[in-house]
Amino acid sequence: MTTSQIVVRLACPDDVSAIHEVTLQAFAARQPLDPPAEALSDTLDDVATALAGPGFGVVSEVDGQIAGSLLVRLDEAAGGQTIATLRRVGVLPKFRHLGVADAMVRSTLRGLADSGVRRARLLARMELPQIVDWWRAHGFLIDHDVPHGFIMSASLPIPIDVPTPDDMRALGRSLAQHMRAGDLVIASGDLGAGKTVLAQGIGDGLGVAGPVISPTFVLARMHKSTAGPGLVHVDAYRLASAAELEDIDVDANLADSVVYIEWGAGLAEGLSDERLEIHIERASDETRRVYLMPVGRRWREEALSD
Repeated sequence: MTTSQIVVRLACPDDVSAIHEVTLQAFAARQPLDPPAEALSDTLDDVATALAGPGFGVVSEVDGQIAGSLLVRLDEAAGGQTIATLRRVGVLPKFRHLGVADAMVRSTLRGLADSGVRRARLLARMELPQIVDWWRAHGFLIDHDVPHGFIMSASLPIPIDVPTPDDMRALGRSLAQHMRAGDLVIASGDLGAGKTVLAQGIGDGLGVAGPVISPTFVLARMHKSTAGPGLVHVDAYRLASAAELEDIDVDANLADSVVYIEWGAGLAEGLSDERLEIHIERASDETRRVYLMPVGRRWREEALSD
């Protein structure tokens, strides 16, 4: 079986027609709404104007073909802060269930965070509760009602540059000070990015016993602590579905431990609506850029950048 490659990139003027087609097909495939979605009346000129700013567009390609797109408008909020409004988020029907929207939104939020934007918002129609739930799973909470829907907003990922493995362990120790029993942490990133090194720092900060090493072959290791919650360290690299994750009973330890799941993106989100998502990218040979994404009100209250 072959796996489709998803590539996310900034849109360019040559993408106007493809973005317009994605938007029309994606919104037409949803259930009829009253009033109809404004996206269905978009023209090519509307898309071109949106790409001209203030803001930008993002497209997702699957095996070289544009499969999804979104538009971002940048507005000045109170206090001179910039807030990003996500619009026209859509995926061609034939590319659904491949993770196109997930990859596109996560990449967009990290890019906005890199540019200094700290909050994003969007309009979700109340007649589409499954879409409201999808945005909630990506860290967006309902701020207030508007006609026919909700304004949802999210704190954007916190980017942190980590120069060395020792600094990665230090970051883990710092994050552990914010953790308590019942917390779920989902870590993603390429092989060798530093997910296990970060787990070692978290284990050190929690005061757990025994070395924290990759649980690749046993899937999960339980590390007890005499000072507070223990650490359940899970490696989901070889798991193909959320159902397989359920088979190892991770949720049985969630109430009295911190559960840290490597390679858990796309698999472990259903374990808790309140979680910390961590994505690690290589910035250079040694330096890593770590993105801390608070999901749910519990993590919004933590001063993770301190």
